[in-house]
Amino acid sequence: MSKPTLAHYTAAIRVLRYLKGCPGKGLFFSRTCSSQLLGFSDAGFSDADWATCIDSRHSVTGYCFFIGNSLVSWKTKKQPTVSRSSSEAEYRALASATCELQWITHLLRDLQTSLSKPSLLYCDNNSALHIAANPVFHEHTEHLDIDCHLVREKSQAGLMLLLLVPSSNQLADIFTNPPHSFSTNLSKLQLQDIFVPPACGVLTENTT
Repeated sequence: MSKPTLAHYTAAIRVLRYLKGCPGKGLFFSRTCSSQLLGFSDAGFSDADWATCIDSRHSVTGYCFFIGNSLVSWKTKKQPTVSRSSSEAEYRALASATCELQWITHLLRDLQTSLSKPSLLYCDNNSALHIAANPVFHEHTEHLDIDCHLVREKSQAGLMLLLLVPSSNQLADIFTNPPHSFSTNLSKLQLQDIFVPPACGVLTENTT
């Protein structure tokens, strides 16, 4: 905002053009969805695009969480520090997602809503999952000490199960990657358009 360029203007116009083209699109919350907190398509997940900012080389964290099939939380934000590898960027995103998952879990508990199954947190980076599972710190991961303790501690305490998901099925890509997979992932976020007739299943559910 302090030093806008033509590239920023073009990006803003692109966003406005998209919003103008879908004024009736919004989230659909099913009354019959399960109470499981999930990641990726039905759950909470995290993803990071390594060194995506060409100005600062900071990576971008993106995650979103579902209760059943309903999208309830999402975020994309530039990471505060420069990551020295894609694994480090992914792991920092995983730590951010873990904090969000814990907050949602506590909120549901305060609302006296119990989860039907263990929460799932999906990540598409094997190295990040190995860091979470490996209790041995070495010179390549010692700068991730706090994040490692956070994710491993919450995982071992049973807050969530860490699972690997193929990159092609990683819904958080919509927040961090170029728009080549935008339409595909958008259709999985349970967005409905009020100006488009609903599918038979949705119509039946809403009228019963």
